[in-house]
Amino acid sequence: MSILQAIVFGIVQGIGEFLPISSTAHLVLVPWLFGWPDPGVVFDVALHLGTAAAVIMFFFRDWLKLISAGFTNPKTHDGKLFWWLVLATIPGGLAGVLLDKYMENFRNPALIGLMLIIMGIVLYLADKIGRSDIDLENIGIRRSLLIGISQILAIIPGVSRSGITMSAGRMLGLTREDIAKFTFLLSAPIILADGLYHARGLKNVPIEKVPFVMAMLTAAIVGALSIKFLMNYLKTKGFGIFAVYRFVLGVVVIVVYFFRQ
Repeated sequence: MSILQAIVFGIVQGIGEFLPISSTAHLVLVPWLFGWPDPGVVFDVALHLGTAAAVIMFFFRDWLKLISAGFTNPKTHDGKLFWWLVLATIPGGLAGVLLDKYMENFRNPALIGLMLIIMGIVLYLADKIGRSDIDLENIGIRRSLLIGISQILAIIPGVSRSGITMSAGRMLGLTREDIAKFTFLLSAPIILADGLYHARGLKNVPIEKVPFVMAMLTAAIVGALSIKFLMNYLKTKGFGIFAVYRFVLGVVVIVVYFFRQ
């Protein structure tokens, strides 16, 4: 893989992991559209470690407070939020381990295009219908668990981990800013665990060090910028622009897929 390709994949991962547009879908579609080689598990690890670093560093102070409160003052707001995040992580983590071997079955471009469209509609409707009367302090056990369960659908490229959790949160009444922050905090252990889980098989796999490092650094930098952008964007605007993007891209992918048949 060239350095340019590594940087492009890093940009795609950094944007797609945190914006509700599906990084997995884009990482499948980019090589499919441009005839590039599949990045493979090595670069999958690099990209996930990069975005994990981005979200951990961006919310580093929050994580210090949450972890400290979770074990020393579990009845405080921060203490409760820490354990709600732990609870919400469990369904997605289990699904990732149990369903990982089936991932290849969902990498068909036509299916990805369809899921981009469907989840774009779901995201738009959830944002419009959502009441916005629940904040982060009152998310509670039930909502946390439901949001965590919704992550299971992210195993399908085109769904988007951030997209499905934000849609679930909006349908459950959370404000846009609060469900975005909850989603980002929730993504940290999932993304990091995903990267480390796939890294376990790389012991004897040759790694192109420069492209690997460039992909990881690019994903980290772009990921941090994406988080900052979305947190600011949602203060005044909704998810409509992302729904439109998903719909348009989904249609383009489906048309190209059947044109190539």
